[in-house]
Amino acid sequence: MPYVSQTQHVDRVRGAIEGRLPAPANSSRLVSSWQRSYEQYRLDPSSVIGPRVLTSAELREVQGKEEAFLRASGQCLTRLHEMIRVADYCVMLSDAHGVTIDYRIDRDRRNDFKHAGLYIGSCWSEREEGTCGIANVLTDLAPITVHKTDHFRAAFTTLTCSASPIFAPTGELIGVLDASAIRSPDNRDSQGLVFQLVRQSASLIEDGYFLNQTAQHWILFGHQSRHFVEAQPEALIAFDECGNIAAANRKAHESIAGLDGPRHIDEIFDTSEVRLHDVARTDMIVALRLRATGAMLYARIRAPMRRAARPLVATRPADPHADGSIGAMSRFLHSSDERTARNAQVALRIAGKRLPVLLLGETGVGKEVFARAVHDSGSRRTRPFVAVNCGAIPEPLIESELFGYAPGAFTGARNRGARGKIALAHGGTLFLDEIGDMPLGLQTRLLRVLAEGEVVPLGGDTPVRVDIDVICATHRDPMQMVEAGSFREDLYYRLSGATLRIPPLRERTDIREVIDTVFNEEAQAATHVLMLDPQFAGRLAAFSWPGNIRQLRNVLRYACAVCDSARVELRHVSPDFAAQLAPAVTPALAANSTSPASADDERARIVAALTRCQWRPNAAALALGISRATLYRRIARLGIVGPHRT
Repeated sequence: MPYVSQTQHVDRVRGAIEGRLPAPANSSRLVSSWQRSYEQYRLDPSSVIGPRVLTSAELREVQGKEEAFLRASGQCLTRLHEMIRVADYCVMLSDAHGVTIDYRIDRDRRNDFKHAGLYIGSCWSEREEGTCGIANVLTDLAPITVHKTDHFRAAFTTLTCSASPIFAPTGELIGVLDASAIRSPDNRDSQGLVFQLVRQSASLIEDGYFLNQTAQHWILFGHQSRHFVEAQPEALIAFDECGNIAAANRKAHESIAGLDGPRHIDEIFDTSEVRLHDVARTDMIVALRLRATGAMLYARIRAPMRRAARPLVATRPADPHADGSIGAMSRFLHSSDERTARNAQVALRIAGKRLPVLLLGETGVGKEVFARAVHDSGSRRTRPFVAVNCGAIPEPLIESELFGYAPGAFTGARNRGARGKIALAHGGTLFLDEIGDMPLGLQTRLLRVLAEGEVVPLGGDTPVRVDIDVICATHRDPMQMVEAGSFREDLYYRLSGATLRIPPLRERTDIREVIDTVFNEEAQAATHVLMLDPQFAGRLAAFSWPGNIRQLRNVLRYACAVCDSARVELRHVSPDFAAQLAPAVTPALAANSTSPASADDERARIVAALTRCQWRPNAAALALGISRATLYRRIARLGIVGPHRT
């Protein structure tokens, strides 16, 4: 139906509500929405005012609560827009209240879409805007196309909107995906293809969010055809270590009986001939018989991607710090190493407080991983995290890399110039790794950026405003560099708003937990089930690790790759590293060691192991490669007394 005047539109709405005129598109859903908009919400169908739009601060607050949802949807939004942009559509993602929290729009058409109300931060609840795509999905929890004069308000009668709901693993609505166009053919059948693409994309977002929220569970990927299990699985079922089903996606509920209530995986599938946990390690595709129907489902099993931190829930807490942790910071916060946990606690308190952070620590301790966790814990978590290694970029290039350059700034420069890393981090976090390697001349320019909030591209004369949080890291002692004149004192004080020292691996009391975590991550890539030999793990825990976690990961990655058995042992490491590992002290050797020097060495080694393991005898004995009884005998012979008994 073509666009009509305000008067004609009002007459048509009232006539349909009163039953005098036919319903829009013969849809009872649309008539019901018109009736609610008119009678319950008292909206004016002749209104040509655009939708309410949140302020930047209000939008950031809403987006901050939807971090996982935004991460799961970003690529799908981009892919959908690429498919329909040629027809002049924009793509919008709303939360469960109708607020547009993300969108994709061609840059040269942004003003046109914004004038029509199709903009980030716009609010599309039925209470405020009446009948429209997002509002109807929020109300009816079903996909719909609201085409031109199907809209309740005259302001939107030139728009066409196809929208589809997105649900959490537990079935609660978490958002709506919408594709809208300002101009389109009058025939609503022209929207059929876009409508299907929106539904498919919403399903992909839903599954992506499902996998993100159930990462601490075992996941069954299933399809009726073996050939589509890897490429396009339909059924997703999450279950815990004991086999209790925690959640399932919509396709699984539609195609598999018995998933509605609390069930065990063995009640749904006949697993008498296969252990699902073993299937996960082999990455095999297995045929599972459904107990209810006898039909076969082909499946692959994925082991948990991270340790369970809290029960599976559908909604995000209103306060992102309500449980004392957020995102990747929880792995540090729950560490048994006191310094690591204290660093995480401080980081959570300062995240989003516009305070520069300086991370100090040896090479390989995980400074960038910690910096990203700090970023993910603050209000800028949905904005860019841009990392720059100041020591890896050649000195002649670091200036253009950081600050960007204007067109024709130097020979070989791009015709349009280039934005630097600082500008790319606008609104987010800039991580400067190895800041101690930055040349003095660039330190001066960086200081000005931090002081004035502006960056001037190389060869340019117009400053560009930037709003960034800054995290820096170095393995050097910055105060020594200041005293030596190789680092600006004023820049040091500008960067060290909060200084955190990341402990080296050899000093961490949770070293055994770190080893187990890294091993489990690397073992995922193996083609068969792998276990870490306890004595080998003890030898690793006693090693000094000059390369820290980076070195540990490389050692275990190599060992998992070459291991041809179920147990990863010392014989699986590279010869160079095997030569560096000191042999464990055996009981026979200890009995024959009578010299004071050897006794002192042994005492120091045992005390060091006990200290590292927080004086837990089981862990210390494992780290030393001896039995607990042997450890007790040596403690008594050497007169070692724990700190809790002095």
